[in-house]
Amino acid sequence: MATEEQNKSITQIIYGLYAASLVVGVTSIAAIILNYVKRDEVAGTLYESHFRWQMRTFWFGLLWSVICAILTVVIIGAFGFIAVGIWFIYRIVIGWLRLSEGKPMYA
Repeated sequence: MATEEQNKSITQIIYGLYAASLVVGVTSIAAIILNYVKRDEVAGTLYESHFRWQMRTFWFGLLWSVICAILTVVIIGAFGFIAVGIWFIYRIVIGWLRLSEGKPMYA
């Protein structure tokens, strides 16, 4: 079983990987894999809510990006990508701030 400090560290690393994915997209793949591999270790802790937040951020970001890619045919997809990017940044910042405060994420 991982210690509290190890759980916090891996959660921070995952937030960092998601943030880095804004520049180097493949780091989000490493982050989501880590989320699934380490999920059982954080079960029942405040980090579980952060993992759920991170995983939802990834999957909904991917879903909206695919929809935006399809909609680029009619131009509005480009604006959608901007909105998805802003939403993704918001989710990373809010999650990381709440983690640094030792608070769980919203349900």
